[in-house]
Parts: sequence; C-alpha cells; structure tokens
Amino acid sequence: MPVGSEKLFPFESHYHLQSAGHRMHYVDEGPLEGQPVVMVHGNPTWSFYYRNVITALKGDCRCLALDHVGMGLSDRPDESVYDYTMASRVADLGHWLDEVEPEREIDLVVHDWGGAIAMAWAVQNPERVRRIVLLNTWAFTIPEDESLPMALKFARTGLGGFLVNRFNAFSGLAVKMATTGKLERQVAQGLTAPYRDGPKSRLATLRFVQDIPLKASDKAWPVLAETEKHLDRLADKPIKFIWGGKDFVFDDRVLDIWRKTWPQAEIEYLENAGHYVLEDAPERVVAGIRQFLGQ
Repeated sequence: MPVGSEKLFPFESHYHLQSAGHRMHYVDEGPLEGQPVVMVHGNPTWSFYYRNVITALKGDCRCLALDHVGMGLSDRPDESVYDYTMASRVADLGHWLDEVEPEREIDLVVHDWGGAIAMAWAVQNPERVRRIVLLNTWAFTIPEDESLPMALKFARTGLGGFLVNRFNAFSGLAVKMATTGKLERQVAQGLTAPYRDGPKSRLATLRFVQDIPLKASDKAWPVLAETEKHLDRLADKPIKFIWGGKDFVFDDRVLDIWRKTWPQAEIEYLENAGHYVLEDAPERVVAGIRQFLGQ
C-alpha cells in the first residue's frame, strides 16, 4: 500500500484459508451481531473499492469485503495449484461465506464480475440472501449480437496480455478509463497498489479477462448459463441497481437485460458516472446503499 493510501483503507486484515490452502484476504468491520453486508469486487479492483461503503455502514452492520485469490491482499498461487476461472471464484466465495456467515441472511453489494460471481452463488443459496445491490455488473451469457468492448478485446490478444501481465496495463488503464472524472492520486494508487509488484501480482487480472466466456465451449460459459437460468430464484428479494450511465463495459443495453430479468427492481441511474460508479459518485452511491439496506 503506497504511503498515504492506508489512510483511505484503515481496516484490519483478516485471512480465510481456502480448501486448497490459499489465503483469501478480507475486511471484517463493524459489530459481529450487526446485519452482514457482503461486498464482492470485480476485475481489476479489490476490497479497497468498497472503502467508503465500509466506513459508512460499519457503525451498524457487519461489513465483509473479500479479495479474490490472486487479487488485492490475497495469496498469489501458481497456476499449477490454482485454477483462475469463474468456477473457482464461486467456490471460493461459498467456502468463505460458510465460515464467516453460515446461518444468517446476508445483504450483497456487488460490482463488475463480482456480480456474476455473487449471483452464481446466490441462485444456489437463495435462502441465505436478504437484499441485493448491484453496481454496473452482469450475470448472463453474452448475446450473439453483442461483442466485447475494444479494451477488453485487446487485453485478450497476445500483445494485450503481455502488456497486462508485464506492465500492469489493465489495472493502470482502468483508473483512467473507468471513471468520468480524474481520480485523486492516492485513490488511483490505492486501486492499483496490489498489482504493481511484478507479473505474478497481476496474473489474476489477466486470467479474469481471458476467462470471459464468448462461446459455449469456454470454461465460464456453463457457470453463467446456469446462473442466468436460475435468476428467477432471487426475484422475490428486494433488489436495487445503482448504475453509472457512462460505463464503457456494462452499458445501458446491459441494464435493459436486467430490467427484463427483474422488472420489480429499484433503479437509481447516475447519468454522469462511469464503470467505477463508486469512485465517480461516492456520496450518491453510499447514500443509496444505506437507504436501501436500512429499509
């Protein structure tokens, strides 16, 4: 963590030992008896992305924010002992939740591919979910008439993969492209800090992009297809979207799919916020989350 960034992320570190022996870092702030709020990040962020939500809720709620294996402050296992795929992420999330909150209903706050991972777990465990907040995310197979944004397409090429792995191109460019406003230096440094310690530190960010399924034969496709098939299991839950309207990845077409999936869901549309909606409009997003979870 660069000097100064620790002031933005003053939370005690906790570690969960996964079934394969890898340590998964997580934040656990607030009273243990408080309503559990579980925050799941995507790529290439980490639990730092939820720092403002944790600060706002920890007085009343038990705030739990993980770092996926290979990301944030979690272990960086070699690919010979860890499969960097969506199925592994879903299994990791379940293994961790079975330890930290095995009985009570949880509230989920999710972003980016953290939404797909969390919804994959949630549709298999709907009785363990109380409320859901979704920030610019996805949990479907990709329609035939859709394609990846150019930045993601490039990251999946040989040259793009080399730049992501060797020069931190994905995390570094995200702090410039994923917001509509310029991030404060310490915030940008905090978001990218875990991925600036050589290629091994950012292997997961590359594999995350490469794991995006484009066809039925891709590893993650069956996981997303099964999730999409069973999203109706969550239709009776209170659900809220807080959506950045200037997202170059999860745009309004994605939001339209969500509208059709859960037409009863509440939507707060932030026209001038980008993909990192929590960075572009922290006050609005945090207030929306607090109001919704407190209902």
